[in-house]
Amino acid sequence: MANDLVFEGVVKRFGNFTAVHNLNLTIAEGEFFSFLGPSGCGKTTILRMVSGFIEPSEGRISLGGQDLAGTGPNKRPTALIFQNLALFPLMTVAQNIAFGLEVRGASSAERQRKVDEMLELIALPGFGKRRIDELSGGQKQRIAIARALAVEPKVLLLDEPLSALDLKLRQHMRAELRAIQQRTGITFIYITHDQGEALAMSDRVAVMSQGHVEQVGLSADIYNHPETPFVASFVGENNLFAGRVAAADAKEAVVETAFGRLAGLNPRGLTVGEDALLFIRPERLRLEAPAHEATNHIRSKVLGEMFEGITVNITLANPGGKPVMLTMSNDGAIPTFAEGSELAVHFATDNATVLPKGSLASG
Repeated sequence: MANDLVFEGVVKRFGNFTAVHNLNLTIAEGEFFSFLGPSGCGKTTILRMVSGFIEPSEGRISLGGQDLAGTGPNKRPTALIFQNLALFPLMTVAQNIAFGLEVRGASSAERQRKVDEMLELIALPGFGKRRIDELSGGQKQRIAIARALAVEPKVLLLDEPLSALDLKLRQHMRAELRAIQQRTGITFIYITHDQGEALAMSDRVAVMSQGHVEQVGLSADIYNHPETPFVASFVGENNLFAGRVAAADAKEAVVETAFGRLAGLNPRGLTVGEDALLFIRPERLRLEAPAHEATNHIRSKVLGEMFEGITVNITLANPGGKPVMLTMSNDGAIPTFAEGSELAVHFATDNATVLPKGSLASG
């Protein structure tokens, strides 16, 4: 499309430290795209390069085919919402929204028209005369969005804007942000370390680690089909079993682990003898195994049980590493498992992924 944002071989160095390594990526016009990763992975550096506050050390960033190099932040067709929102406390809501338009020389009538339009968009009509300190946290978020959208950017950049909100308000604002993006059709680029935010709102997600993009894909693909150990261990909960490949073909691999032979899908084409990591989500474990399944049985002692309302989490001892977690949906009939009792669980081969040994997410 005309306003695709394209990164070609983009590198950013600060002295001897490389914050972003060889980024090649296209973000389509009208896409809600998230960069997801832990602190220090390079995601905010990417945002600052797009906004023009810093320039790449190497490579090219273009929007709609136009190289952005040398174009300052105030001249770029982008708008940035900071983590702290940076609203002007001595201005009214209307004055905050109209600020960028006033700087651009828009007439009083045009500014008023745009303020009214933006307040309708964010579902706060009639709030124009209010002071910023009279607003709730969620309302301030909406005003920051309205101020950014008022100047009609081609790309809206959001740097963890929901991080200061409580859980319920964050969840509500996720839906609000996604709805606003869909109504406007503007490209949103969202920076976050919160997996729930990224998976819930985005058309696509890029998972980052130490300046590298580990995987780009749809939310479901990132969660269900991780391509690296880092993605598998960072996005959501995952049980990990380390071992060595005992058998393999183009589709599946069998790994010799502390629990015996466990099998999963083999997307990276591992071969016999290679060190490997098998990942299986806690919610994919089952208490009852089909009679025909000869592999993927785990029997161990119960370490504890945690009731969380909608789910129940059971942890099992794992001689090969961190405890195994089993997550069950609360249907009102889940039995209680005493600490120290023995429990057998099973998983289907198609629900597990075998990846080469590699770096994991910390914690």
